[in-house]
Parts: sequence; structure tokens; C-alpha cells
Amino acid sequence: MSDLLLVRHGETEWSATGRHTGHTDVPLTADGADQAVSLAPYFLERQPALVLTSPLRRAVATARLAGLTADDTDPDLCEWDYGGYEGVTTEEIRRTRPDWSLWRDGVPPGDAGHPGENAAEVGARADRVLARVAPVLGADRGDAVLVAHGHLLRVLTARYLGLPPEDGRLFLLRTGTVGMLSTEHGLPVLSAWNTRP
Repeated sequence: MSDLLLVRHGETEWSATGRHTGHTDVPLTADGADQAVSLAPYFLERQPALVLTSPLRRAVATARLAGLTADDTDPDLCEWDYGGYEGVTTEEIRRTRPDWSLWRDGVPPGDAGHPGENAAEVGARADRVLARVAPVLGADRGDAVLVAHGHLLRVLTARYLGLPPEDGRLFLLRTGTVGMLSTEHGLPVLSAWNTRP
């Protein structure tokens, strides 16, 4: 079976400062663009059978700068909708909710453009993406590459491994890095994480 490669977009101003960046469409910083370019050697020897990106420009730009040609954008690859916590840091949230955890407590609703999601809803989107790439991986036609966002890719990793969405908390994924999901003896495994060429 082929591998599923997960690429977290390069740094943005909001990711650099720890602001929850769901559907706000912020661009890459200069360092984020450099991170994306640095991924190109990783994909030089690979011929992915399928490349999907989030429609948000930080993911689309990362794919392009890494030398990947996207077959499609998939709205299911958008980042977690942080609702009323969009643009807010964990430190700011914990001033009024000291024990808050995104994974356990979720987010309050925001405005009409940011209604918010819980882990199960993000997990349902991740499951749809996994179902979309399964025929490519199962046919062993080549690797599939997903270029997206930190929390979404962490949830997707948990779901690939048969874990509940909340267990995405176990898989910290840094900006401008690659993770690899594979199989061993027919079982799903995590075979690489936070990789840079």
C-alpha cells in the first residue's frame, strides 16, 4: 500500500504568535515561504498519485512552493473552526478558563462566519478525506499528499490510526513539516513525523 503524506503549511503571522487560525485566510510569512520551499527536495523523488490541499491560501501556497501540483482543493481539509476563539491565543483563553483544552472543551460559537466546531465534527471531515484517498492508497498507485493545517491533520492522523478525534492532541505537528502514515502487516502506522528534508 502507498503512503499518505501530510504537509502542514508554512508559518503565518498568526501561527508564529500562537493565535488560533481557523478559516481566517492569512498568508505565509517570509519564513513560512522559506519553510515551504525547503520541502521541495522531499518531493523531488516522489510521484504522488494524488495531491489535495485546503482551499486556504497558506496551504495552496505551501503546496506550490514545495513543488507540488494540486489535483484539487478540498474544503474538508480546512482547519478546525475555532468559533469565538478565532484569532485568540491559548494564553488569552486561559485567563478566564485556566484549564481550557481545545481537545476536551471545544470552542464557543463565534459570528456567522465562525460558528465553531467540536472534535467530533472535525473528525467527521477527516473521515471523509480518508475515504477520498483510500482508493488511491489501496490500489497502490502511488502516494497521496494532503497539504493542510495543524489541528486538522492531527485529527486526521488519529482517525487513520483508529483513535478518537480527541487523540489528535498526541500528535504535535510543526509548521512546514511532513508526517507520513503507512501500513505495516496490513495495519495503519505512523512512520514519520515533523520531518524536514
